[in-house]
Amino acid sequence: MNIVGKVIGSRYEILERIGEGGMATVYKAKDNVLKRYVAVKVLRDEFITDEEFIKRFNTEAQSAASLTHPNIVSIFDVGHEENIYYIVMELVQGKTLKEIINEDGVLPWKWSVNIAIQVASALETAHKNNIIHRDIKPHNIIITEDGIAKVTDFGIAKAVSNSTITAFGTTIGSVHYFSPEHARGGFTDAKSDIYSLGVVMYEMLTGRVPFDADTPVSIALKHMQEKPIPPIKLNPSIPFAINKIIMKAMEKDISLRYQNATELLKDLSLALKNPEGNFVKSNAESMQYTQRVPTLGEERKMENSENKNEYKEKTGGHISSKPTKAKRILMIAVIACIIILIPIIGFFGTQLILDAGQPKDVNLPNLIGKTYEETKELLKDTKITIETEEEFNEEVEAGKIFWQEPPYIEGYQVKENSNIKVKISKGTEMVTMKKVVGMKFEEAEALIENELHLKIEKKEETSKTVEAGVIIKQTPEEGEEVKTGSTVEITVSTGTGIKQLSVPYVIGDTEEDAKKKLKDLEVIIVYEEDTTKIDGRVLKQSIEAGTTVDEKTKITVTVNKIEPMKTGTIKLNLKSLLQNELSIPKDDNGNDITTVKLEIVVDDKDSVYYQEAQSRDDTDIIATVTGKGTVTIKVKVNGVVKYKNQFDLTVDDPVLVID
Repeated sequence: MNIVGKVIGSRYEILERIGEGGMATVYKAKDNVLKRYVAVKVLRDEFITDEEFIKRFNTEAQSAASLTHPNIVSIFDVGHEENIYYIVMELVQGKTLKEIINEDGVLPWKWSVNIAIQVASALETAHKNNIIHRDIKPHNIIITEDGIAKVTDFGIAKAVSNSTITAFGTTIGSVHYFSPEHARGGFTDAKSDIYSLGVVMYEMLTGRVPFDADTPVSIALKHMQEKPIPPIKLNPSIPFAINKIIMKAMEKDISLRYQNATELLKDLSLALKNPEGNFVKSNAESMQYTQRVPTLGEERKMENSENKNEYKEKTGGHISSKPTKAKRILMIAVIACIIILIPIIGFFGTQLILDAGQPKDVNLPNLIGKTYEETKELLKDTKITIETEEEFNEEVEAGKIFWQEPPYIEGYQVKENSNIKVKISKGTEMVTMKKVVGMKFEEAEALIENELHLKIEKKEETSKTVEAGVIIKQTPEEGEEVKTGSTVEITVSTGTGIKQLSVPYVIGDTEEDAKKKLKDLEVIIVYEEDTTKIDGRVLKQSIEAGTTVDEKTKITVTVNKIEPMKTGTIKLNLKSLLQNELSIPKDDNGNDITTVKLEIVVDDKDSVYYQEAQSRDDTDIIATVTGKGTVTIKVKVNGVVKYKNQFDLTVDDPVLVID
């Protein structure tokens, strides 16, 4: 169903499709009532006849609409029109977390923890409202342009009152992020969302999901049966506490997992302050099975009661307890002692046997600040082995240990023959600064940050000689030794400092409108007449539209100017003209010719007067001229030009007097 261009709910104008989900299509729309852009989720065609899916779809709206939290996408409206079931929600500008992982691979641990805290906070609110998301995955977490995480798509969430959710007979969710109980089709609750968030954290910090296979069934089986590779083994830069948090969140036994989002939030917040701390506690320590054993008095009472009943049946109801009472008490005491002592003896005996073959516990030493030689001397009698790794560390002197695993805790013990991992400082890492002057900023940025591992402080400066975006200066200079992680000052050209403009299209505009559009340029107006075009409109522009130029650049605009036709009057006194010219025609005998041929010509084209006239006639001859602008008037007598002049027809009531 294509609903782009359609208005639903009498207010939501569908503009474009922006995404596809498992059971719905998401569109960008405009709310014509509140004048804002929104996202509209519409149930896909194949599900509109499926009552079960419609029920889930409505459940999403009812569940999510009740939640108000800065990290949850807000629901504005829900409706049904013809065969369209839709939900109107907040339109979030940004990328999904999955898109960011695909683009960047492994994400920085602090950034990842910050995102996890925001998602956990959203889940905390949802769970307190008895709403389980059931499909937490990077695809359903949108990161806004401001770095805010927004959880969306409560597509298979269901409000519950007893912390359980049934699966409607089907498998719901995304298999790579399933909890084991979800994969089994069993009970799911808030702890299932915590498991899925653990998988999301795993993927953010390693660039991969913990379990993958060729088929969804194989992946689900791995969630139920296999232990994930600790993320710290795939990415050694992950802090110790973060690794422990992820592994606890992904425990297969829900009783060993974080019991609620609040617990997870607490540890995530502590990890930001103390990333190498050993504060993540295992729930296994508190899991001890207890059994109630009746006391000796209770046991005696029960036995006496049974014996009395039995005796009553045999003797007809008469009881004589004195001969057997002492024996019974003694027998019960012996049996109780045996019952109590046998497990105690067995336990301690077994423990002694087991302890005989176990390595001894030794105190875990604090190795921070010691050299490798000092550490070997300290551990020579403990049978503890050391696994070393060297790293640059500008805060710790070269040769000194700055990290150990397990971390030192006062009173903490390890077994003999245990292995302790340590990192030894190589001191401050130095790099040689390379030349970046003359490079484009983007190229220099990649070199400085990715290859030299330095930070950048960017400054800008105008330049008449260096194009915009090119580096003008750098500090430190090429060849200088600098500490890794230190800051490089880069000055980038912004160009001439002259404002750049895109030339607008003005052809067809009036002269006034063209000047307004070109107000930042130096406009030169010229006029040209084209009777095939509209008068007063722009015919040409000297710089093509869309061209980028400096402000105040000269641009010539040709405007169509059609001159109107005007009529003028010519008054001619032939006698006066000929006398002034001293050229009265003569015949062959030398006598004046009194009859001549008189012609008045306009612009060498049109004759406006051609007649015979008397050369000595003192009467004015009147001729009418029609034309545009200024025309050239010639007076010919017997074919000879006797007068030539310009006649301006643009003035009001033009008259040309020739005498």
